[in-house]
Amino acid sequence: MKYKDYYAALGVDKKAGADEIKKAYRKLARKYHPDVSKEKDAKEKFQEVSEAYETLKDPEKKAAYDQLGNHQPGQDFRPPPDWEQQFSRGGSSFEDVDLADLFSGLGGGGRGFGGGRARNNMARPGEDFEVAANITLEQAYRGTMLELNLQVPEPGEHGRLRRVPRAFKSRVPPGVTEGERLRLPGKGGKGVNGGRDGDLYINVRIAPHRLFRVSGRDLYFDLPLAPWEAVLGTSVEIPTLGGPVRLKIRPGTQAGQQLRLAKRGLPKPDQEGNLYAIVQIVVPSSVPDREQALYTELSKDSTFHPRAHFDEESRSETGAH
Repeated sequence: MKYKDYYAALGVDKKAGADEIKKAYRKLARKYHPDVSKEKDAKEKFQEVSEAYETLKDPEKKAAYDQLGNHQPGQDFRPPPDWEQQFSRGGSSFEDVDLADLFSGLGGGGRGFGGGRARNNMARPGEDFEVAANITLEQAYRGTMLELNLQVPEPGEHGRLRRVPRAFKSRVPPGVTEGERLRLPGKGGKGVNGGRDGDLYINVRIAPHRLFRVSGRDLYFDLPLAPWEAVLGTSVEIPTLGGPVRLKIRPGTQAGQQLRLAKRGLPKPDQEGNLYAIVQIVVPSSVPDREQALYTELSKDSTFHPRAHFDEESRSETGAH
């Protein structure tokens, strides 16, 4: 029997957990799937990673594989006697057994294999699928119904994979966030030999918004204020995803200051996000004569010196008092 390094096939360490193994398999399966891959050896690579995953995803098979020891890929070897006693029912022969057939005979209602190749008639679950879905920020806030039309791989009459159209509907709950995964049980690939169907995972992507920036459940937007509004204070109407509200601006509000509106972000019970208004002081590009005169008068009467710290820094460096 020739040794196959299943960990190397998936590109994971021998200490990798079930989630890491599953993630590595999904990535490689998408890369080498014969229906979509342009790699010249895609079919062979896909079979290699599928075989590795079939063994390493099952705790019992993985434990049995780990007890085979370390060998070079392609090296002829024979399982140690204690392995045969633990995982075989006796009378076994390893003369004409492929490693994949060896492990297909484990689990699922009894271990063991006789001389010659084992028959791979085990129940196997269907493949999980992942797809990205773009929604608007308003849809994320209120919730929506997604309608997906996908081309998914399914085995045909002779076992060859083909792509078939399938339509799905999924409810997106209010308050969904960027990158959140929605699971549709049983909507993935078809199971084999009575195995359960795989799942469909929808990765949510929120499209950029013209006003709001998203960070988790919190929202941010720029709030333009005229100089006199920031100095004197005022009350302004601002937009939110739930409708316009009024925000009080305190006298002396500074540029760059964050004004928080609690629970005006993306909703979730006991975890509502907040809305933050980032103050921007905006000056007019041109003013009529009357306003020009007022600004001139203000500049003469005002004692405000916005660059006073420059003078303090200069005196500190020169040692002047």
